[in-house]
Amino acid sequence: MATLHDLLAEHTDLADREAAHLQRLVAEWQLLADLSFADYVLAVRSSDGRLVYVAQVRPNTASTLFQHDEVGHRVDAPSVPQGANPQVAQAFASGRIERDGVPQRFGDLLIDRIAVPVVVDGAVIAVLGRTGAAGSALPPSPLESAYRDAAEALCQMVVEGTFPLDEANTLGLSTPRAGDGFIRLNRDGRVVYASPNALSAVHRMGWTAELGAVRLDDMIAELLTDPFDAVDVSGMLAVAASDQPLPPPDLPLRMELDARRASVLIRAVPLRCAGASRGAVVLIRDVTEVKRRDLALISKDATIREIHHRVKNNLQSVSALLRLQARRSDNPETIGALGEAVRRVSSIALVHEMLSGSVDEEVDLDAVVDRLIPTLVDVWAPSSGADAVTIRRGSRLGVLPADLAMPLVQVLTEVVQNSIEHGFADSRESARIVVDGERDLRGLTVRVTDNGVGVPAGFDLTMSTSLGLQIVNTIVSNDLQGQVAITPGPDRVGTVVELRIPLH
Repeated sequence: MATLHDLLAEHTDLADREAAHLQRLVAEWQLLADLSFADYVLAVRSSDGRLVYVAQVRPNTASTLFQHDEVGHRVDAPSVPQGANPQVAQAFASGRIERDGVPQRFGDLLIDRIAVPVVVDGAVIAVLGRTGAAGSALPPSPLESAYRDAAEALCQMVVEGTFPLDEANTLGLSTPRAGDGFIRLNRDGRVVYASPNALSAVHRMGWTAELGAVRLDDMIAELLTDPFDAVDVSGMLAVAASDQPLPPPDLPLRMELDARRASVLIRAVPLRCAGASRGAVVLIRDVTEVKRRDLALISKDATIREIHHRVKNNLQSVSALLRLQARRSDNPETIGALGEAVRRVSSIALVHEMLSGSVDEEVDLDAVVDRLIPTLVDVWAPSSGADAVTIRRGSRLGVLPADLAMPLVQVLTEVVQNSIEHGFADSRESARIVVDGERDLRGLTVRVTDNGVGVPAGFDLTMSTSLGLQIVNTIVSNDLQGQVAITPGPDRVGTVVELRIPLH
């Protein structure tokens, strides 16, 4: 499905600032839908003068009247109750909120429709079409009255271009919904109405009395464990509810607070119409259990990283012991075998080192290869017959899960070392080795190409007596569930080792 940005680019000639305002509005209009108990659609005027819907939201607090997706449809399409809404075009022309004079019938339901112009710099750039069930003859509940009153104020702010605010969220906090906990404040910052969920949240924080007409900023500040948070939340709520100038965008209107017995996520939404304050809406969510799970996950991640760090240290100790044993031996074959063991252990330790600094069980294969290559050159190049060894990595190999990265690094270590040690044993030319790869959704193909002596005619990997190649074949087929092919290079110069690894 096309994004709002794509639809605006396709249908309109809006400037970047106007499109950004609509993006912010759509990011926040779930609150409007929930407080209005109604569906909303966003209509824009296309380049040919037609009105087209480019976004749609359904309420969490009521049943939707939109059984189908209206995004991309013309406003004058008669298929849904909002489709034939004449108020949308009228709101575009008048720049005011337009309403049906009387409830309209749609099937067995009576519906109310209004159109709210979206204004930027005095110009109507879009219209919100709202469709909800008409009110019943029974008096509304206190919750419904508080919700609808706040919704009307927010709709008026949309017309005035003051909702949504250009609000910072530097902590990346999620937005509480109206159903999580809703508190209505008057201009003095006193509680006018608090929903049952909001009462439960403040009681969980440690407040035992009813909210009544208490000042919310003083009450919350009294419950917090951090005095700096108490000062910040008091200032935030006081500014949101009063006629004080709104804070600049770099000062957020949402916070995560720790009380004596609970943690809550709180957000203040100022209600200001015609420059005058109508109080504020405070949304509050109890995130105590969520935060405990997050802390448990953080502790678990730290433990896993510490395990990888200790494994890396242990493997480095094993490498040091093998080097010490090699220096005490006079047998060239023993020294060579111990050197190969050191190299294999070191490649595994390198992966664990990368995992010890990662927040998840994934490895940047390119970073590992870039660190592994100089080690292989330093250890094995002096013993090869080539004048110089140049190893480079071509295209990116990408990030892999640890269970794939670990054996793949071992395989690449064996392949590159085999090229250095055997591919240039009788050559006096400069050695060139390229590690390249191709990746798609299904798998990863890695190629190691050199310009060495190549493979002998009739070479069969399965019949090879080389320990390194046997390790490669075993790991690729058993651990990686992949395939390996060793063939002569272009024009039968050098060798190409191709590894095909499935990713799913």
